[in-house]
Amino acid sequence: MNVFPLKFRQRDDGTLLFADDAGGFFRADEDFLTRYAKDRLTDDDFSFLEENGHAYRQVADHSFNAFMYRWAKRLYAPGGLDYIILVPTLRCNLSCGYCQVSRVNENTPGFDWDERTLEATLKFLDSLTTTRLKVEFQGGEPLLRIDLLERVREFCRERFEEVEFVVCTNLHLLGAREWAFVSADDTFVSTSLDANASVHQRQRTITAERTTEFFGNLRRAMDALGPSKVSALPTIDVRNLPDPHSVIESFTGFGMRSIYLRPVNYQGFARKQFQALDSAARWNTYHSEFIDALIDYNWTTDEPVEEYYFVHCLRRVLRSGHNGHTDLRNPNVLGQSYLVIDHDGAFYPTDEARMVTRIGRIDLSMGNVRTGLSPETVDGLNAEATNNVHPDCVHCSYQAFCGVDLVDDLSRYGRIDMPKHATDFCQRHMHLFDKVFELIYSQDPKVQKSVAIWAGMPEYDPAIAKVHS
Repeated sequence: MNVFPLKFRQRDDGTLLFADDAGGFFRADEDFLTRYAKDRLTDDDFSFLEENGHAYRQVADHSFNAFMYRWAKRLYAPGGLDYIILVPTLRCNLSCGYCQVSRVNENTPGFDWDERTLEATLKFLDSLTTTRLKVEFQGGEPLLRIDLLERVREFCRERFEEVEFVVCTNLHLLGAREWAFVSADDTFVSTSLDANASVHQRQRTITAERTTEFFGNLRRAMDALGPSKVSALPTIDVRNLPDPHSVIESFTGFGMRSIYLRPVNYQGFARKQFQALDSAARWNTYHSEFIDALIDYNWTTDEPVEEYYFVHCLRRVLRSGHNGHTDLRNPNVLGQSYLVIDHDGAFYPTDEARMVTRIGRIDLSMGNVRTGLSPETVDGLNAEATNNVHPDCVHCSYQAFCGVDLVDDLSRYGRIDMPKHATDFCQRHMHLFDKVFELIYSQDPKVQKSVAIWAGMPEYDPAIAKVHS
């Protein structure tokens, strides 16, 4: 009998979590670890391991082939380019201190697409081979150039069989023309709701008048468009953390059932005003408390709520192929499945890459829409865009569920070869997966209810929490 390599991590209760390269996992004690390490596994050990897909009798038998299939399904294979982020303007009518894109003031000239850039962008879109496309308008505040948004949408509707549009807006520039644009069936709204009204005013709107304007427009959007077409994301300052219950009440008060918690991003203007390099521990504690608050909330409600990214991590643990979130893929290949076209026509592999470039950290542009795509810039990064052979990751129990974020490492540390355990990305995700497994193995009915809901199960199934005694 042959056993696939197992990695282990000690849990708070003294037991050990074992996992293999394909993401299969189970809980056992130190006696099993000793037997495994000293090649003294018993017949019961082998029986358990074979039954649960951690062992095989010979190469190419059913158990071996099944393991290799599961391992391959854990890897992300970039498809064709079918997701484009467009930044028609970098101008904005707000001046948020934590702005990660280093926006410019509303009346500053020279930060919009000109006619030549627009035509080149449309020509580039026309060159795509996909029949299905997602277009996300970002900024700045993209509704400052509603004319450009209208022309792009009109072109894409005629060019592609299926197309979806997302407008990332602060909801402060909504006249009749803008409302008509976002009300279309194929168009969605993404905005920011920073925890609650007081936090939102402190961080974004500054004045009571603008705060009232925002919440009035958010209410109108929810009522007119519906919760399936409007999403809002809170940006959390780790130096001034809001009460989790107030955040939940704020979002559920607008009928929102998914909350994507985000700490202030260490990009753009935020680099100067928010020193986030040592914030992982504080953020992890807060995030854990927030998940616990959601579990309490879900126990008594008929309309449960999720924290989007935590649920994404949970589902990556429980099944392969869950690669919808671009920040947590392995390999996390840059510049293939989606691209960004900035206000000056420059191509970037990710939205974060344009932010890193804008602050002068490193130029991650990939050519310009007027002169052509030049992926050579990120080819060197893509050679390191996997954790499968990284010396700091190969022994980690969470490797199969985790990913790589080289752009974040470049932004924070100016290098991609930092020891992974010392990076913010690793510290946050070790905590996230610790919390995921804490909940998976919990005997608390309240916890099990939320795990089942978030995992998409009709009810909690103890079989997901395998234990070898």
